[in-house]
Amino acid sequence: MWIAASSLAFPLGLCLASTPSHALSEIQRQDLPSPITPPAGNDTAVPGTTVPMPVPPGTKPSDNGQPADDTDKSEPEAPTGSGGITSPRADPDAPPPPVVYNLDKLPEPVKRMHGLIIEACKTGDIEKLRPLIGSGDSMTQLSLGDIDGDPITFLKGLSGDSDGQEILAILEEVLSAGYVHVDTGTPQELYVWPYFFALPLDKLDPRQRVELFKLVTASDYDDMKQFGAYIFYRVGITPTGQWLFFVAGD
Repeated sequence: MWIAASSLAFPLGLCLASTPSHALSEIQRQDLPSPITPPAGNDTAVPGTTVPMPVPPGTKPSDNGQPADDTDKSEPEAPTGSGGITSPRADPDAPPPPVVYNLDKLPEPVKRMHGLIIEACKTGDIEKLRPLIGSGDSMTQLSLGDIDGDPITFLKGLSGDSDGQEILAILEEVLSAGYVHVDTGTPQELYVWPYFFALPLDKLDPRQRVELFKLVTASDYDDMKQFGAYIFYRVGITPTGQWLFFVAGD
């Protein structure tokens, strides 16, 4: 696997702003704030810290030093307390949604978009994503904050190589995992890959942990358990087939 081949140790950190994220393997541990005990209680804090987490790429800081709320109002409204529609939704007190692998169970528009993204990734040409990302209000969200300029240029900046093939590999691997169907019957209804988005990480069984380690390392897994949710890259597609987001962080 491409992640296993990486020679760098990395934590999950969300420091995608100041340097290319390259894949989780390129995120440097020293960029994370130093842990303290006990962890901060704020939902948006990095596990075990009392300082703001690194600013996601493209985020415009607000006056108080925190990332501004740049949520695209054209997207489905996030459920109260969810932290945003792109945010992990692992609730240890709620029954987890079923994990699904069978793509034939997807609505046809969702299945078609999923297939188009996979096909584009396999070409190795990141420009193939451009028509799928779209533009304007319907453009796929690629960052937890605003991005400046061209979306394909932005994605290349996240990749460890200049052509964006590493980020294509991440995207393909994410979409090759099982998925969950969340918020069924509501305006926030989504199909999300990978399914770790909606499951408590400390309750994954051994088989599921093997699947998680295709995307992250064991060290990242420990970091995410402290945080309480999966916060690496995830993809959301609406029931109508709109590619809503491809983001990492929280």
